[in-house]
Amino acid sequence: MKANFPATLGTILAVCVSILPGQTAIVRDDRGREFRTNPAPRRIASLAPNITEILFALGAGGQVSGVTRFCDFPPEAATRAKIGGFLDPDIERIRDLAPDLVIAFRGNPLERIDRLEKLGLRVFVLDIGYRLMEIPGAVEKIGTIIGRPDEAAALIRTMNEKAGRVASALELGIVRPRIFLKLQGEGLWTCGRESYFTDLIEKAGGTSMTADLPKNWLEYGVENLVRGDPDVIVVLARSDDDFAQTRTWLKNRPGLREMPAIRAGRILRLDENAASRFGPRLFDALAELARLLHPEKF
Repeated sequence: MKANFPATLGTILAVCVSILPGQTAIVRDDRGREFRTNPAPRRIASLAPNITEILFALGAGGQVSGVTRFCDFPPEAATRAKIGGFLDPDIERIRDLAPDLVIAFRGNPLERIDRLEKLGLRVFVLDIGYRLMEIPGAVEKIGTIIGRPDEAAALIRTMNEKAGRVASALELGIVRPRIFLKLQGEGLWTCGRESYFTDLIEKAGGTSMTADLPKNWLEYGVENLVRGDPDVIVVLARSDDDFAQTRTWLKNRPGLREMPAIRAGRILRLDENAASRFGPRLFDALAELARLLHPEKF
């Protein structure tokens, strides 16, 4: 999904923390706006599923008062008040919840963010999401702004350790298969250069055959896929049943069913729910994809 923030927000700003008297910190969001962290927010509204996951992973679930209708992990998130969707957050509903802090993510409409700020709400904006190793920076910022820097440091160590184990396992002697990543269902929607899935595939020991296409998501043509002849097709699917339906579609689709990868059954499932959220579980998806592509290394 394309960013709705201005192009100047595409640059990832370093975490900027200044300790002031009384142990107050100042954090800059990815618009460069300063936020004081003292006192820590008691009621947080999350405008994106990955933000919700990070908040709960930091042990701040009790501070989360509102989430989008797409926030389904962890299961406890479903008990929080719903405040609309990622692209259509309900301004009035958020106002009625009276959060101390609203955390927004790239893709939330800037117009809605402006309206929330005009109501006097504090909106902390994160505009990252093209490389896996940008996630620790987001975790650090969120941990600081909500008063949980130690928890953030521990979560970052865990993510780095997971990435390190994969990198070590794949360090020597691998042949990188050419991967076509496909969304669940019919059609050939896939990722391009601007998607973090390209980076995920690379770090898992593969090469995305669409890595040079200058888009985030795009629909690929049958002829292009046949001509590209990937070694492996990876399907993002939420369940085994969904995966089975997509695999059947690939095997029966005229023009595709004779492809070597499909005839040989080199079609793999990657959990869509974990892999499609730019948060801590993406490192679990990295480990799973690496195991699928290089089982001999694990």
